[in-house]
Formats: sequence, C-alpha cells, structure tokens
Amino acid sequence: MTPPSPPRPGTSPLSAGPAAPDPGAAPAAPNPPDAPAAPAAPAASAPPVSPAAPDPSAARSAGVVGHPDRPRVTELLLSAFAGHRGVALPLGALTLLAGPSGSGKTGALRAYEALARLGGGAELGEAFPEPGACVPERARADAQRRRGFRIGCTADGPEGPVRLEVAVQAEPVLRIAGERLTAGGTVLLETALRDPGRRTVQAAWHTAGAAPVTRAPLPDDRLGTALLPLRVAGKTPGQRRVLAAAEQMVVALRSVFPCDPRPERMRDPVRVGTGRLLGGCDNLADVLWRTRAECGRRYALLVDAVRAGCAGPVTGLLAEPYDAGRLVRALLDRGDGTRTELRRLGDGELRYAALALVLLTGPGVLEVDAPGEVPAAFQTLTVLADGLDRALDPAQRAELLRLAARMCERGHIRLVGAVSDASWAAGVSGVTVVHLDRDRSVRRRAFP
Repeated sequence: MTPPSPPRPGTSPLSAGPAAPDPGAAPAAPNPPDAPAAPAAPAASAPPVSPAAPDPSAARSAGVVGHPDRPRVTELLLSAFAGHRGVALPLGALTLLAGPSGSGKTGALRAYEALARLGGGAELGEAFPEPGACVPERARADAQRRRGFRIGCTADGPEGPVRLEVAVQAEPVLRIAGERLTAGGTVLLETALRDPGRRTVQAAWHTAGAAPVTRAPLPDDRLGTALLPLRVAGKTPGQRRVLAAAEQMVVALRSVFPCDPRPERMRDPVRVGTGRLLGGCDNLADVLWRTRAECGRRYALLVDAVRAGCAGPVTGLLAEPYDAGRLVRALLDRGDGTRTELRRLGDGELRYAALALVLLTGPGVLEVDAPGEVPAAFQTLTVLADGLDRALDPAQRAELLRLAARMCERGHIRLVGAVSDASWAAGVSGVTVVHLDRDRSVRRRAFP
C-alpha cells in the first residue's frame, strides 16, 4: 500500500487528507504510513473557532446534565500504534480487554500509561522509553526517514466529552509532531511541527476574544494540553473553555496506577520505606505495616477478601518487624496461634492478595501521581492491570472481579484489566468486556 503523503508544513499531522508537499517550505511532520486518517481538521495556523462560543459554565447552569462530576477516560484511541490501526476501545468503570496472545492487550495498556505520564507533565522520552516499538510494524519512512505513531483518548466530565489526539515522531528524533484537543466540535488546541530544525511546535488555541486564536511556540517533548494552564490567562469565555477542557483531560489522565504484582518479589522481608505500594507490589509488607491501623473498615474488608482467596483459615493479615527491626515481613494470622509467612503462599494467592489491596486503597497508599489541586472526593483512580487473571484459580478470579465491581460502582476506582478469556465475567454486573482478535478487530459487550 502506498503511504499517504505527509501534510503540508504548518498543518497538523492529525489533519486528514493527503496534500502535495510545498517544495519551498521546511519538511512536514511525519504521518505514520498506512494509518487511517483522523477526522478532518484545519491547519494550526487558522483553526475554525466561533467568537460566540458558549461558556460551558452557563450551559451547566441552564440545566445541561448527563456528564460525570469526576473526569474519567471513556475511550482509548489507537489510530496507529504498534499492531493497532484505527482502533477505538470503549472504557467503562470496570473494563476487561480480552483476547489471545498477540491481540494487543498489553500494547493498549502501555499506550494508556504513556498518555497518563504525558498528562502528568512527563517528558516524551519518559512516557515512551522504547518509541521504535510503538511504530506500526509495516510503517514505511518518508523521504526524510521519519516514522511515527498516533494515539489519543476521550475524557468525559463536567465539560462533556473532550478528545485528545497526539502524533509522535519516533524516528529519527523523538518529538511530538502534532496535537489536537477538541470539545463539542470546536478545536480548542492544535499544534504542528513547522520547522524540524527547532525543538518547538507551533500552537494555536481558542480565544474567542478580540483575536479568535492565540499562537505561540510550545516545546516538542511535552504534551501541550498539560501546559495550557500555565499559558492561558482565562480572561475570555473562550479561554476559560480551553482551560476547563484541558484541566478535565489532565485530571482524567493523571490518577493512573499500573499494577502487575510479581510474587517472586513479594515473598522476602523488605525495608521500611514510605508505605506507598509500588506497581510490582514488591513492598507489600511495608504497606501493610503502615496502613493496618489507618482504616479499620478497609482492613476488615481486606481480611475478608484474603480469606476468600487463600487456602486455610485466615483471621488477619499482619506485618511485623524482622531482623532486629531493620526489615518488616507480612504474615497471615490463622486464628489458632499459627502465623504463615507470605513466602509460603502460592503465586496465585500472592497476586490475589496484592490486587485486593490495590482495589481497597487509594492514591494515599498507591504510588500514583494524583492531582493534589483536586479534592479527593472528585478524584478517580484508574488501575491498569496487565494479566489480571494470571495465576488465579477460578474461585480467586471470580471473587476478585466481584470485589472490583463493588469498588468501581462507587466511582472512586476504575479498573482496566487484560485477560486471555473473559467468559468467567458473565453474570457480574457493571463489567464491560472488549474483545480483541489477533487481526485487531474489536467487539464490545457490557454486562448489565
């Protein structure tokens, strides 16, 4: 297949439609070959905006309802990423990505995690430590040997659905080639790589004041949406609309906790640290040491969950000093004076206990970049769990799913888990199953 021509210099690589290159201008930003085009959008130099765009706060006061108070990501867009092309994954409060090995479940979670890092202000290299692996396999380089990928998401919240699309140049230099933030059919921010010799992109954002847009350069190694609160004054209704949409997207992305418990790292005693759980749950004993006395109700729920998923009687989950107080270890209290060290538990029991702890805690316990300026009551923590059902027996995964459904129903926790098969989720209320096949086709099923 012949790859589409790159966009004209000064236009966003997110804009649709092949265009003949301008021979007198700087090289254009890369457009991943063979990737489906994004919805049409104008050039960054003159996005169409309405000077009389409505103020969203006025719309809400007029009775517009139906959107959640807590921002959350409701759709993951994989326009051209690794093995995915033109894929949109719907995300509910509890979503299972199901499919065989090679269907792209892990890649989808990595894309989500990368967007979360960018939303938190991370540099591009931190979000994509191996950018070459993100480029579609059959993507061909352009005349300047450039290749890239495109991802994005939709975040719903008080401002309604807000869509973010990002085009990344992976080779020969990692940089953002274009970005677009839209809401209600209006382009609120659009950036384009106009001069490849400079480490900036040209940005234009919605103003709806005396000038319809404001233009300024932004760095090409950070997400422009996350920088807008530092650049937009908020003096006009249009500017306030841009700020509200950008903040909704950033809040929805930042509270993400990638979790993949590693039993081989959880068995040994650990040093006392911050008491915040790591993604691999290596320091489970330290977290129990810190949190056991903080919330008796959650501790009781955790003990109930562990009792349901571990062999033998369980009356408590304890942590105690070890090696003259230099370390701390975790144990199960069997209720008859017997205590079992976690090192004696099977892999499935350890993974089950760690995942139950994650679902029953929150940003104050998990190693997550929670937005401190947002009240806790309006934060939603999203747990990304690759191999959610790995090493779990049928009883453990069923109990874990029921626990996840109860916690996600409350609105403070969301879960996106990758599983090989989701037939065992049938009958559990509130679960959205997204089936991915090896050809990357997507089917969705929501259990009532």
